Amino acid sequence: MHHAEPIVLLFVLVAGLVILAHKWAVPYPVLLVIGGLCLSFIPWLPVIRLDPNLVLFFFLPPLLYPAALFTSWRDFRRNLRTILFLAIGLVLLTATVVAWVAHSIIPGFPWAAGFALGAIVSPPDAVAAEAVLKRLRVPVRIHAVLSGESLVNDATALVAYQFAVAAMVTGAFSLGEASLRFLLIGLGGVALGLFLGMAARWIQNRLDDPPVQITISLLTPFAAYLIAERLAVSGVLAVVAAGIYVGRHSPSYSVQFRLQAQTFWEIVAFLLNGFVFIMIGLQLPDILRHLSHEPLSRLTTYALLVSGTVVLVRMVWVFAATYLTRWLSPAFRRGNPAPPWQQAMIVGWAGMRGVVSLAAAFALPIVLANRQAFPGRSYILFLTFCVILTTLVFQGLTLPVLIRWLGVKDDGVIESEEREARLRANEAAVDFVERKALEEHFPDEVMARVRAEYCDRIAQLEACCEERGNPSGEVATPIYQRLQAGALQIERQTIIALRNSQQINDEALRRIQRDLDLAEARLTGH
Repeated sequence: MHHAEPIVLLFVLVAGLVILAHKWAVPYPVLLVIGGLCLSFIPWLPVIRLDPNLVLFFFLPPLLYPAALFTSWRDFRRNLRTILFLAIGLVLLTATVVAWVAHSIIPGFPWAAGFALGAIVSPPDAVAAEAVLKRLRVPVRIHAVLSGESLVNDATALVAYQFAVAAMVTGAFSLGEASLRFLLIGLGGVALGLFLGMAARWIQNRLDDPPVQITISLLTPFAAYLIAERLAVSGVLAVVAAGIYVGRHSPSYSVQFRLQAQTFWEIVAFLLNGFVFIMIGLQLPDILRHLSHEPLSRLTTYALLVSGTVVLVRMVWVFAATYLTRWLSPAFRRGNPAPPWQQAMIVGWAGMRGVVSLAAAFALPIVLANRQAFPGRSYILFLTFCVILTTLVFQGLTLPVLIRWLGVKDDGVIESEEREARLRANEAAVDFVERKALEEHFPDEVMARVRAEYCDRIAQLEACCEERGNPSGEVATPIYQRLQAGALQIERQTIIALRNSQQINDEALRRIQRDLDLAEARLTGH
């Protein structure tokens, strides 16, 4: 079998499992990991190992970048305190507690190896969180906190990981030096990312060639990550900072580029997500082979204790950071009312780990400076896999059930703001049309047509704003939508019949179809 064939087969399997995940209403990363795990035990299949360098340098930048690109800067800034509490405080606490647990339960497991394990399993995964939350309707604040946390915490974890590995390899560690380097690495990554984001924006605003612009957009996260790593600053924060900056200023880009770039990044994210999640499941047999001397019951005990520690520490930290800080500071409590405990429970439970943790584990050195084997490396690989499996599969499957059981529902903030913004934009357009009618004396039939179109949109938006129980973001009443959608479908059938009878060619068909597709998207607001 050629090297390309297993890759093609994996993508075929990804497509099939995602279809099943949508049909069964299961987060697709969960089903992909389970599918890869089942696939790994088929004896005649070739072994496909996860290359950590491939993940960290090829997969991580284009996965982080679109997540940052489509992040709301307003919501990120509003929840920055909470995000930093989770992305820095929780990551460091988890690393410390996991190190203590691993050192205590595994005979001969060094402290430095324990801190490396803690740093590896401490950050929830941006890809996993986004994939799981995408199909769940939760309040906008929960989504903003979890998305923001998962964008920033990789930087904290990877820096702590580097210090732990360096301490293990060299036998030297300085807390003061590590703290100063942590600050410089973080600030340097953000500064570099903002600079490259501004450079990308400057280039994009001077181009009107979507293929070239998309190519530049694809290269931006790789440039940010690789340059940052060369300069010994945080590549993760460089990618995130560049993505947030570019996304914030994307409305100034050309229409064609924005439409095509959004579709492009959705496809890239889907393909890479599917591949890395199914690759996670494929790694278990190779990991177990290095621990064949250990009884399975003992390994299971280690896995349950470490995984339980990761979950428990997050739950305790989330509730303490949410309520204890407000109890200790009345001034902070007055300016920042505490959210309902149900929302804190969801944030605490949504700590899915993913491919970054496994890649970091595989990237551990095999030998130390004295040429001795890296202590506990096989245990770290096994425990990392178990933490990913526990959090991603168990928490990922139970999170929707927990949300329903707690009665947490979407607050409809985004949809309400969307309809209000559409209404004000259309009213501003009507005012513009009326001014132009007085200034330039356009023909009455042209003015009547444009005025009627905008007035109809305003009437539909006002009806949707007044309709109760309409949180899904529709921008037209259901009756209007059904009638208009039926008319658009008739238009499609007509032009397809014209193409089939050779009265028009395929290029004419595609042009008309694009207009109909845009009309349908405008009708539904999606």
